[in-house]
Amino acid sequence: MKSHTKYLKIHTTKSREIINITRECESALAESGITEGMMLVSAMHITAAVWVNDNEPGIWQDAMQMLEELAPEGPDYRHHHTGEDNGHAHLKNILTHHQVILPITQGQFDFGPWQTVLYVEFDGRRDKRLIIKTIGD
Repeated sequence: MKSHTKYLKIHTTKSREIINITRECESALAESGITEGMMLVSAMHITAAVWVNDNEPGIWQDAMQMLEELAPEGPDYRHHHTGEDNGHAHLKNILTHHQVILPITQGQFDFGPWQTVLYVEFDGRRDKRLIIKTIGD
């Protein structure tokens, strides 16, 4: 068994943003030389998420709207008493998680027909990092 690690730097231009990172994950898979195994894709920030979902902006907007209703920006979250103002982003991360595991079969992701890998930012406009860890044979 072998492993391969790649770090991906993303600079978001909006406070909330969804970026398709499937190609970057495919590139990391090719670099790894692994044909059977798994890839962990993890946001290294607690105000971001990684999703596997449809590459379709309508569902992205629906998901972001749902998350805004569940954890709206603005209320006086206890976290704000520390001097921060991004309590909503931390809660959105808890609701959606910060990582996914992708199955690898015969050197490719074993996805359903519409699945893509998405980086989801809830508190952006700055540099963020992801770790892409591939393990297998």
